[in-house]
Amino acid sequence: MTAVESTMLALGTAAPSFQLPDTSREIRSLESIAEGADAVVVAFICNHCPYVKLIADRFASLADELIAKRVAVVAINSNDADSYPDDAPEAMAEEAGLRGYRFPYLYDESQQVALSYRAACTPDFYVFDRDLRLTYRGRFDAARPGNGEAVTGADLREAVEAALAGQPPIATQLPSIGCNIKWRPGVSPEWFS
Repeated sequence: MTAVESTMLALGTAAPSFQLPDTSREIRSLESIAEGADAVVVAFICNHCPYVKLIADRFASLADELIAKRVAVVAINSNDADSYPDDAPEAMAEEAGLRGYRFPYLYDESQQVALSYRAACTPDFYVFDRDLRLTYRGRFDAARPGNGEAVTGADLREAVEAALAGQPPIATQLPSIGCNIKWRPGVSPEWFS
C-alpha cells in the first residue's frame, strides 16, 4: 500500500462536472445530484483501501446526517478495476449495501473525473457550496490505520457546517492521506510519482 496525500485543489474552483454510472448502472450527473442542495460533498473512495475501510461506517452515518440537512453526498471510485477487481462495479454494489451507503456510489472507469478533481488518494474529500465552488478539500479527520485516533469525521463536518452557514472556508485544511488511486496503464497524473 502506497500512502499519498491530497493535492489540495485550489479553493474557489468550480466543481468539475461528470456523468458516471452508479451501482445499478444508472448514469448520474453532478448537476442532478446537486439539484436543490445547499452544499455538496464529493468523496473519492474505493472498497479495498484500509484507509477507507477505517472510516467507511462513520462516513456512511455522517452522510445520513448531512443528507438530512440538504447536503448532497456522492462517492466516486476511480481505481483500475482490471488490476484491482475488489473495486469492480459489482463489488461496489456489495460494499454500498454492506456499509449502508444512501448516497450514489459512482464508477469512474476512464479516470477522467479523478483527473479533473486532481484526486490523488482514497479517501479524498471535497466540499462545494450551493454555487458549486470549492470550500474544502482534504481529510475526513485525524484517524489513520494504527494511529489510535477516533474516527469522527470532525474535519469534514466542520467544513460542511461552514459551507451551509455561508461562512468563509475553514482556515485549517489538512490533506487527506490514503492509498494512491490505482491508475490505469498509460494514465500518469503530473502530481503522482
